[in-house]
Amino acid sequence: MLAAFIASFLLIAVSELGDKTFFIAAILAMRHSRRLVFAGAVSALAAMTILSVLVGQVAALLPKTYIQYAEIALFLGFGLKLLYEASKMPVSSCDTEIIQEAKTAIEKAEFNLPKTQNAGAIIAEAFTLTFLSEWGDRTQIATIALATRYPVVGVTIGAILGHALCAALAVICGRMLAGRISERKLTIAGGILFIIFGVMAAVEAA
Repeated sequence: MLAAFIASFLLIAVSELGDKTFFIAAILAMRHSRRLVFAGAVSALAAMTILSVLVGQVAALLPKTYIQYAEIALFLGFGLKLLYEASKMPVSSCDTEIIQEAKTAIEKAEFNLPKTQNAGAIIAEAFTLTFLSEWGDRTQIATIALATRYPVVGVTIGAILGHALCAALAVICGRMLAGRISERKLTIAGGILFIIFGVMAAVEAA
């Protein structure tokens, strides 16, 4: 249980910090109530986590050998991909392209909305934008993979808390962190973590 919690918490916290969903929450918090944005974002991330864990439990019904090889391939593949992407990134500051993508997604969502929104509308906007941005993300796939081999409760709690930590940092001090987050360093850290989990899966399968 503890191993599941630590694994999911670390993987999510490192991978999500500075991700598109992080900047969506940060930008929304500059325009609306931080409390409402946090509620919407965390609700979406919790829903995505639970959905991913359920998919992982269904996948766990497959033959164990297939699951093990799939885990190894996924973790090592994502890890190498992240390290390759990091090698192409500039050394300084955060990735402005990700920030622009987040701004564009928000502008499209708010184009036909009134300037003054009620609490329900703000929570719904944060929920929808976060959920759609997280769908198919590497952390979703990683959560599915973790749920096939670790206790469900540990993975779920660890992943949700990892998401909540990143969302809290985004809404509370996103503006300050935006110019200081090194996307390259975070990507390297994420790549190394994925490779570590891939190696662990390979050792267990041997």
